[in-house]
Parts: sequence; structure tokens; C-alpha cells
Amino acid sequence: MGFTNQSQWIFFALILGLGALAFQATARTLQDESMRERHEQWMAHYGRVYEENYEKENRFKIFKENVARIESSNSDANKSYKLSANQFADLTNEEFKASRNRFKGHECSTETTSFKYENVTALPSSMDWRKKGAVTPIKDQGQCGCCWAFSAVAAMEGITQLTTGKLISLSEQELVNCDTKGVDQGCQGGLMDNAFKFKHNHGLTTEANYPYMGVDGTCNANEEANDTAKITGYEDMPANSEQALLKAVANQPVSVAIDAGGRFKPLVG
Repeated sequence: MGFTNQSQWIFFALILGLGALAFQATARTLQDESMRERHEQWMAHYGRVYEENYEKENRFKIFKENVARIESSNSDANKSYKLSANQFADLTNEEFKASRNRFKGHECSTETTSFKYENVTALPSSMDWRKKGAVTPIKDQGQCGCCWAFSAVAAMEGITQLTTGKLISLSEQELVNCDTKGVDQGCQGGLMDNAFKFKHNHGLTTEANYPYMGVDGTCNANEEANDTAKITGYEDMPANSEQALLKAVANQPVSVAIDAGGRFKPLVG
């Protein structure tokens, strides 16, 4: 009798165990289906199309991993920011860096010979150069690794507005196509300092005159000669000094580069 009861308990426990496994499998299936639906919606929103099923499956796995990292980060109440799935959500970190992070920071010099705003003491509590009319609308570099050109051009647009009162969208494509004799190599990367040297010597034409194509191309000498804006000089700020950066930004838009190659804290477990 005792043996029979024990067998019944074992059988009952086995049923419970199998039931729990079946429930977990069902839950995982529902979660996977929900994520696939989310991926389809994301694809439709960003116009993403995959030519082969195996590519779509691979991109879905990457998408799912990135979404898991996003949700893990957003669950941390101590963080003052939230993340979301943007147009890069089906790329690995290595792929993102290869197509976007082309700033040649290793070419930068850490020596600073002068700093225009060194003696500035009166600083505002905040500064938004958009409100001052010195920032053009958001631009998108696409798959071309020319962040260096966009950063340099944005600073030149700002300083041109401050000196002339006119906000003009200037040409990144001119830098991509024409500033290629040194470190700057179009979509393969570059450095803002070299872009400023080019602009000091040649000036820049407008975006409308030399529109952005997002790929390397041959320099159009006729359009390059049609200067709209030119700078008289430039300088690097003292390295590793937030105070120097604060002084500079309080007085004019500046050119910066951000290393976007780091990945946020990975999932735990």
C-alpha cells in the first residue's frame, strides 16, 4: 500500500513536472511569436527587406538580443534615460562600428598651443544654440562613415550664422569628395582638424549646390570653387577638460566626436 501511494506521488510529481515544462515551452513560444511580430512591425516601419530567409532569421536573432538589452537597461530605475529600438536594431555592434564609427581619433594631437576662451569667467547656466538660430535641421550620414565631415560642417554652419546672421546648410559631400589628400578619406573616415584645414584654404559651398549622396565620389571642381562660407582659423580645446568645453560651448557651437562603438551594459545571467 505504501509502495502504491509512493508510486502515485511520483506519478503526480511527474505530471506536475511535465506540465510545468509544457507551460514554459508554451510561454517561450508565445514570447517568440510576439517578438517576431514586433520584428515585422519594425521592418515595416524602417522599410527593412531581407532577400533570403536565412538572412531574415539571422537578423531576427540579432534584433531579439538587442531588444533584450534595451528592455534590461530600461528596467533599471536608477538610469535617467530610456532606450528604444531604432533603425540599427538588427545590426551587431561590430557592424554598426564598421559603417558609422569612422572618426580617426588616433590621429588627434593632444597638444594645445592656444585656447581662445581661456580667460572667460562669466558663463550661462545653460546654452542651446538651436534657440539662437545657429543649428541647421538634423542630417543623416546614412551608411557612409563620414561623421567627421558632418561634425566639422555643423560647427562651420554655426560660426557662419554668428558672424553673418545667416544660417546656411553647407555641403558635407564636398568634404567627402574633395578633401582626400591626407587623413580624410570620405566614407572610410577622417578627422575634423583636417576638414577645418581644407575649409580654411578652400571654403565650402552650400548643401543645395553640392548635395549629399552618402557615397564616395569624384570631386566636382566647378562646385568646389563656388565658395559660400570660409573660416579664418580653428583650434583644438585642451584635452580632458570639461571646464574648457563649457567655456567654448557657451560662446559658439563646437565640433565634437563621440565614440559610438561601446555597447551598453550587457544582460546579467
